[in-house]
Amino acid sequence: MSEKRDANTSPSRGEVAPQAREGVGNSSLVNVAPSPHPGSLTRSDPPPQGEGDRWPHLSGIMQEGAHVLPIRVYYEDTDFSARVYHASYLRFLERGRTEILRAVEVAQSDLHAEMGGLAFVVRKMTIDFLGAAVMDDILTVVTRSKEMRGASMTLEQEVRRGEEVLVRADVMVAAVRDGRAVRIPDNLRVALSGNTEVC
Repeated sequence: MSEKRDANTSPSRGEVAPQAREGVGNSSLVNVAPSPHPGSLTRSDPPPQGEGDRWPHLSGIMQEGAHVLPIRVYYEDTDFSARVYHASYLRFLERGRTEILRAVEVAQSDLHAEMGGLAFVVRKMTIDFLGAAVMDDILTVVTRSKEMRGASMTLEQEVRRGEEVLVRADVMVAAVRDGRAVRIPDNLRVALSGNTEVC
C-alpha cells in the first residue's frame, strides 16, 4: 500500500533531508568556501585513504592554515534549559584538536604505538563562553596552531554558529610519555608549524 507524503514530512529511508545537504558557515579564523556539490565540503588536498575514502569530509577540512570541523548539536549535548551544556563545548574542542592532527596525517593512536606510549594531555586552557547554542544548531569548530615549543603547543580554537563566535579558547597541550614531558615529534612540528612561533 503506497502512502502520500507532502514536502514537509520526514524523508523515507534512503532519502536525504534537504537540511542535511547544507554546508557549514564561515568562520572569523577562516573563510569557508561554498561547496560545489550538495552535502559536501570543498578540500584542496586528496581525501585520506582507507575508510576516509567513504567519508572524506567526516574529519573536517584544512583551509587557510586552520582546521574547520562541522558539529551538529544533539539532545545529549544540552542541559535542562535546552541550551548546550558548557562541558559539551570541551568535547567539541577536543574533537577539533584530534581532527587537526588527522588532517595533517598524524593519528594519535599511531604516535602512541610507534613512540613508546607518547600521548597528548591538556596542560592549560583559557576559555570564554560568549553565546549559547541549542539543539539542532550546526556549529563550526575552527582550530589553528598558535605557538609551538619543545614539549608543548598552544592551539587557538573557536566554536561558531555562522558568523557568531560562541566559544573562544586557547589550549596548551603537552606531549608526555610515562608521565614525563617529551619533545613533540618533528613530523608533527613541521606539519603544524605554518604560522606558529617554533622554539
